[in-house]
Amino acid sequence: MENFIPPEDIKKFEKQYFEELKDGKVTAASKFNFAFCLVKSRYAEDIKNGIKFLEELIIKGDEEATRDYIFYLSYGHFKLKDYPKALEYTETLLAMEPNNRQAMDMKTNIKKKMEIDGLKGMALAAGAVAGVGAIIGLAVSLAKK
Repeated sequence: MENFIPPEDIKKFEKQYFEELKDGKVTAASKFNFAFCLVKSRYAEDIKNGIKFLEELIIKGDEEATRDYIFYLSYGHFKLKDYPKALEYTETLLAMEPNNRQAMDMKTNIKKKMEIDGLKGMALAAGAVAGVGAIIGLAVSLAKK
């Protein structure tokens, strides 16, 4: 899942987007291309901006492209480690297209990451409890002396 768009590609689509914006007519294709590059960036701020553009595109309602918008919204949230939101978008896509292989794979990846993060969280919590227990034990031992 970790494939990034080269910065020069982002710059190319950014330039196109802002030229259209300056002319007062941004096409959905131009906005999507820029958003796509941003969610594939290695930088969280770019990903957040890409998500914002994709959300705006969904609101405008290009039904043919909605599938792509939803998939890349899921992808962007996945990269930001917002797994519940990524899963929500993926399940929306699967409700539209139950046999969508890309969405099924995304759902599998999200669930794996959620499970791994859950296990890491449990391990950290257990480690913290053990650490506190050791400190309390040491304090009790020193207090008896």
